[in-house]
Amino acid sequence: MGRASFLASFLAALVLAVSPVSFLQSRATGGAYSEPNGTKDALLTSWAVLGLRAAGAESPDSLAYLRSQEPTLQSSNDVAIVALAEQALGARNETLLARLHVKPNGQIGESLNSTFWGVLALGRSSATTTRFLLAHQAKSGGFSWSLNGRADSNDTAAALEALRVAGVHGTSVARAVRFLRSFQNSDGGFELNQGRGSDAQSTAWAIQGLVAAGVTPPRSAFAYLAGLKRADGSYRYSAQYVTTPVWVTSQVLAALAKKPFPLA
Repeated sequence: MGRASFLASFLAALVLAVSPVSFLQSRATGGAYSEPNGTKDALLTSWAVLGLRAAGAESPDSLAYLRSQEPTLQSSNDVAIVALAEQALGARNETLLARLHVKPNGQIGESLNSTFWGVLALGRSSATTTRFLLAHQAKSGGFSWSLNGRADSNDTAAALEALRVAGVHGTSVARAVRFLRSFQNSDGGFELNQGRGSDAQSTAWAIQGLVAAGVTPPRSAFAYLAGLKRADGSYRYSAQYVTTPVWVTSQVLAALAKKPFPLA
């Protein structure tokens, strides 16, 4: 092997050796996480915690930070995601969970998406909430963010995780899986909407959704993610763009671990 070939092989091995866990942990200050040149944030910290805990890694001091931020949380989604992260750190906060308002029709929070997250954070679904979820499955088999929105891959994956918690099996799950699979592209990645192009987060969501449905994710999806890994251990958003590496890497970690939410 020539000097140039050896150097190229060495650098390639070095890139693969840098851990996304190490990258994420390097972005923490006092348990709070921030993007490069960004400010610490409760939601980003929650995503980082979920990714790290899915990978079996620690996130020191994050629980104290998240608890300090509870009064600042505005939406049901914010409450649910922080609650999920706290649970992943071993603390179930019933006072925080009580802020997830369940409407008489079974909806949790402001949207269909917030209902998925509410079910995941609560770790259960009432019969009314389960009926609400199934009633809003589109004819295509997919699910959307809003009650009358366009179904997409990410929300369908989140719905599959919620349906797993609700104990739903059979036709509804099979239809959602079929819809979700239709978003995979020839590069192995999944896209949010048809024609948008593959991205790391949609691919990560798809993997988690398929695992939640009891379906083995395609190897090509993992190969796509591997191709997006950067020298510092983080992941690109897509082949074209590098953005929000802490958020992206956090979601990829959970997918690589093949662990749907909730983790605990």
